[in-house]
Amino acid sequence: MRKLEDVQVAAWGYADREVLPGTMFRISAAMGGVVLGAYPDDADTPFGLAYGFPALRGGQPGHPPQLWHHSHLLAVSPQWRGSGAAVALKLAQREAALEQGLTRMTWTFDPLVARNARLNLGKLGARAVSYHPEWYDFGPGNPVPADRLMIEWDLTEEHAERPAPPPAGEVVLETGPDGAPTRRLSAFIAPELLAEVPTAADTLAMPLRLKWRLALREVLGEALSAGYMVTGLAREGARAWYVLERQQ
Repeated sequence: MRKLEDVQVAAWGYADREVLPGTMFRISAAMGGVVLGAYPDDADTPFGLAYGFPALRGGQPGHPPQLWHHSHLLAVSPQWRGSGAAVALKLAQREAALEQGLTRMTWTFDPLVARNARLNLGKLGARAVSYHPEWYDFGPGNPVPADRLMIEWDLTEEHAERPAPPPAGEVVLETGPDGAPTRRLSAFIAPELLAEVPTAADTLAMPLRLKWRLALREVLGEALSAGYMVTGLAREGARAWYVLERQQ
């Protein structure tokens, strides 16, 4: 459990106050949470982790409570990214939740990180259902707000990785000539929309990264509130777009 603290530091560079401690993993594992570590075949030092717990909403008279699994952490050390470990951890977490009788899993991810969008929407086949501005507060040293998309995964569906489709639909957000986001549509009518996302946002200058954060917040927030769902990440060359489909 203590070694899983080091995985968080390796994956995200967390300061001590941001690291979820091993004692929390210990108690969670004893009380219904799921704590998983990924290890090399020939070593006892983990390079990845998945952590989640049962979540509850509702329970008022006449409204039975909804119970599902919320995945709080998925971390893989940088040298293991692209190895398939993240997918393997998520599928193991899925099996653990199903063994508890839970059929839905949620988690959040940063909509500016395209590689995570590909993992969540394509490799796992989950869906983004809501946008949450400033989900976390990492303090004044982080000029770009920590917005998050909420992912929902139906655990009863058979898992099948989906290849990234080519972009098709009405473009609502795209890269302008100066590299900044440019909104193309003021109203959402088409059954399928495309919102471009930088493929390497962490390399952008901070002012430009902030522009993309606020543009995606506006477009994705409006679309999800209007009945759309983020169902995939389309690719064409070095560019990527969120695919938003209107729900029936």
